[in-house]
Amino acid sequence: MSAPETLPGITTGPDDHGLLRFLTCGSVDDGKSTLIGRLLFDTKTILADTLNAIERTSAKRGTSAVDLSLLTDGLQAEREQGITIDVAYRYFSTGTRKYIIADAPGHEQYTRNMVTAASTANLAIILVDSRKGMLTQTRRHSYLASLVGIPHLVVAVNKMDLVDYDQAVFERIRADYLAFADKLGIGDVRFIPLSALNGDMIVDRGDRLGWYEGPTLLQVLETVPAAHTEQAENFRFPVQFVCRPQDSANPELHDYRGFQGRVESGEIAVGDAVTVLPSGRTSTVKDVQLGGASIGRAIHEQSVTLLLADEIDISRGDMIVKSVEQPQQAKQIDATVCWLSETPLSPARTYLVRHTTREVKAKVAKIDYRLDVNTLEHEPATTLAMNDIAHVTLKLAQPVFADPYADNRATGAFIVIDESTNNTVGAGMIR
Repeated sequence: MSAPETLPGITTGPDDHGLLRFLTCGSVDDGKSTLIGRLLFDTKTILADTLNAIERTSAKRGTSAVDLSLLTDGLQAEREQGITIDVAYRYFSTGTRKYIIADAPGHEQYTRNMVTAASTANLAIILVDSRKGMLTQTRRHSYLASLVGIPHLVVAVNKMDLVDYDQAVFERIRADYLAFADKLGIGDVRFIPLSALNGDMIVDRGDRLGWYEGPTLLQVLETVPAAHTEQAENFRFPVQFVCRPQDSANPELHDYRGFQGRVESGEIAVGDAVTVLPSGRTSTVKDVQLGGASIGRAIHEQSVTLLLADEIDISRGDMIVKSVEQPQQAKQIDATVCWLSETPLSPARTYLVRHTTREVKAKVAKIDYRLDVNTLEHEPATTLAMNDIAHVTLKLAQPVFADPYADNRATGAFIVIDESTNNTVGAGMIR
């Protein structure tokens, strides 16, 4: 349930606004891939050989202008059908910040792909075709973006060139969406009229939307807060690996025992008091290392090695937390589950739940209800089919150390694995 976590050679420093992961979604043919292509083209982040390749492909397809959607539609089937099937990730940077873009498919049958892309995004661009207005997939993707905790939404009313840049069309779609967003409790939502084909209001304002006085799409992207910066977060460090160097020639490494992993949230520094879960043993941080060098302090999304002052039995799947910021330990969890498998969920079966680096056996205690995404009504259910979303209670063989998903997207999420095939069949958010 995760996108690429790091981009080689890219780090965030004090002079930029941090890495922003964002998602484009919406209904079929709303212009998501064209929007991303235009954004990359107008920010001059397309390599010359890539541009030449899509120019040749566009010419083969008989189009007079360059088809910028080809920048993200990389699969052969996508280019043949003119649709997006799988999530495509693209990377670019401006003088202000760095970006990871996820282009999600619009077809309902690929809803599970959209959920995967949304799980790490901090902003979602919901595209709406100005000729069609809000459609079922618009509502579905807006709900899913809200469900997975994306804090910022931008409703991009696209193809304004096909309605003569009519302000009344934009205002009608804006009013319809606000009425729907109010039911979901969506807070930060912004509206931008644009034309991805012509580039109006994406990077440059253009000269055909003079009645719109708000920011361009790029201006919004440049100023949205980065992840982990909008509220104080508790320190969470799931242990991935115990490092014991085997170098008999170096006496300094004889007693070396480092605990490696990724700081999912919060920060840690030398001297901080920590507790190891599930044992409950306590210690203090003796050193924080990155690439073999002491850095003294680690923050969210850094992959580091922690050394503790005391000898404690710690292994993969354990979690190191600050002693004053402990999560709940639970052997039963209430969660919203998105079912991703073509094989229906069976309450009689045992599944594996992978929560951070911890893996435990689980059974479905009950399915409280299934959600109709189109009407937002609750329906009774005894099983779940692919793309179903439901409120489910799970009983676990061993405890997990979880926070509510609304408080921490890393420790509030999990995936469900089929024991027999080892396939990921579900993704869940702890309530």
